[in-house]
Amino acid sequence: MNIEWSPGLVERARLHAALGEPARLAIVDLLALGDASPSELGQALGLPSNLLAHHVKTLEQAGAVERSRSEGDHRRTYLRLRVLHDLAPTGAREASRVVFVCTHNSARSQLAAALWTRRSHVPAASAGTAPTSRIHPLTVATARDHGLSLARARTAHVNDVLRPDDLVVAVCDNAHEELTDGQRLHWSVPDPAKPGTGEAFERAFHDLAERVERLAPAVHPLGDDDD
Repeated sequence: MNIEWSPGLVERARLHAALGEPARLAIVDLLALGDASPSELGQALGLPSNLLAHHVKTLEQAGAVERSRSEGDHRRTYLRLRVLHDLAPTGAREASRVVFVCTHNSARSQLAAALWTRRSHVPAASAGTAPTSRIHPLTVATARDHGLSLARARTAHVNDVLRPDDLVVAVCDNAHEELTDGQRLHWSVPDPAKPGTGEAFERAFHDLAERVERLAPAVHPLGDDDD
């Protein structure tokens, strides 16, 4: 008897098959919290480049990960996890604050900090590697449309904000590539200020909201013994 399975079921089976290998599951675990270049993944997991390329290709073909070109160093690509329901990040993190960093501290980092404050008890801050004097007007408008207020938010330089116990999340490629010290997560979110449209800011907002929802359960206040 020939059974015709639905395309959705076939796709799910292919995804589960791709995840049924420890190295590929480890890649997914890392990308669940933030984006990474292939070389960063290889370094973190101790995998040779040819083996890593094989695993990444398998995950791409299964629809688990996708690539994007860096907005900073255009020679570099980043891998990001596509939305995978029921895949929770492993390995809890402790931090005194979560600090979101982008270049100008006028859009993505401000939205991410506001979203985080609404979602988590761990304090949040934002900063820029080359901050502008004011927050982009469409950032303020987008936040307001989603019930968030940036009335008290101000721009600041990353050197004036960071503390030793902070968890740093670079929400743009330039900031990630400029920051050389310390461990951090990276979210490769396209700059909405480049197109400068309301639609671009909405896309950035929803991208950040999705990532905040994924990361928040894995981050706990420093010294929290409730786990």
